[in-house]
Amino acid sequence: MIGHLGHVLVGLADNIMVGRLGAAPLAAVSLGNSFVFIAFSLGIGFSFAITPLIAEADGENDIEKGRKHFQHGLILCTLLGLSMFLMLIIATPVMRFMDQPPEVVELAIPYLKITAFSMIPLMIFQAFKQFTDGLSQTKYGMYATVIANILNVILNFLLIYGLWIFPRLELVGAAIGTLISRIAMVVFIVLILRTKDKFIPFFRRIKFREIQNSEFYKIITLGFPTAMQMLFEVGVFTAAIWLAGTLGTIDQASNQIALNLASMTFMIAVGLGVTATIRVGNQKGLKNFSELKRISISIFLQVFIIEFCFAIGFFVLKDVLPLVYIDDVLVVETAASLLLIAGLFQLSDGLQVVVLGALRGMQDVKIPTYITFVAYWIIGFPISYFLGLELGLGSQGIWIGLLAGLTASAILLMLRFNYLTNRLIQTSS
Repeated sequence: MIGHLGHVLVGLADNIMVGRLGAAPLAAVSLGNSFVFIAFSLGIGFSFAITPLIAEADGENDIEKGRKHFQHGLILCTLLGLSMFLMLIIATPVMRFMDQPPEVVELAIPYLKITAFSMIPLMIFQAFKQFTDGLSQTKYGMYATVIANILNVILNFLLIYGLWIFPRLELVGAAIGTLISRIAMVVFIVLILRTKDKFIPFFRRIKFREIQNSEFYKIITLGFPTAMQMLFEVGVFTAAIWLAGTLGTIDQASNQIALNLASMTFMIAVGLGVTATIRVGNQKGLKNFSELKRISISIFLQVFIIEFCFAIGFFVLKDVLPLVYIDDVLVVETAASLLLIAGLFQLSDGLQVVVLGALRGMQDVKIPTYITFVAYWIIGFPISYFLGLELGLGSQGIWIGLLAGLTASAILLMLRFNYLTNRLIQTSS
């Protein structure tokens, strides 16, 4: 959980420190990161394919099989990181045609160009992290993200505000801090894994003749639908940011605050989703399907309890949390109203991502991809657009649509999980 939360905490540091510069810079970070979130969702979703394959090989105690999965996954993640960087650079001019506040666009463009480059080290890190997660060695990814966040905070103080001998770069400084911290994250995890005996067999250098199209195909077949699942969810939240941007700088800045807070609680659930993937993958390798279902349900219950606590926190602290980011009264009031809705969808958001993790561990990805598309884009987004823009409910209407989409996703995915596990148990008995 801490390992995945670390990705969002980098953004939290940027948001809090940039928020002190005013509503327009905070809205610019929101706009720039909306593009990054799309690329990030594709990348992190694709990298998730490595974990169940490694977990299954670990359950079978097949090191050679695990090594091939890891090294082919690393090659694909590196290529994807380069592709994401190029896509973001090409997409940057699109900001000027999105009916966003001009002053926000001008600040967002240089921020996005630098942050885009950080996608390359981020994807390389994800390959290593998902590999270690698949071996149930999750602490090393956590160590790397904690160190990266500490470094990012230090660099932000120096480069955003121009402390000591460093120039005042404001948003550009935040982007540079993010880039350097993500490079450090890769360096740290590689160095520490090379010192551990458990990982040495997996680091044997892959030879050209060992590269197999079948391995790439296996990872892509599992990774592409998973990336689409992440894209559909993150995409609808990104669309919410863009819709809010058409309402003005205040709404866009408020959306960024609420989204950043909701993203942190979401990443806690993503961590438990990876737990579900690992444990389900292990039991799939052992062909123990009754235990697979018992473990999954226990994780579902765990995330429900945790997200319930977060929901209470959002309700109680809705007027306090936005003040951490900015002291603009209008932004704080709007963000507080969004946190009420964010508190409501904590339960469904947490549950749907953990059920997705369990299904991923069973290597069931195609049907869940269709489910997430229907939930977010056939149900959620039309409600957001209609309530937010057509009925004039503004950001609150947009977020009610998000609540509807997340709830539909949780219900449909749970039905899919019950159907598959019951069928597996009956077939094996």
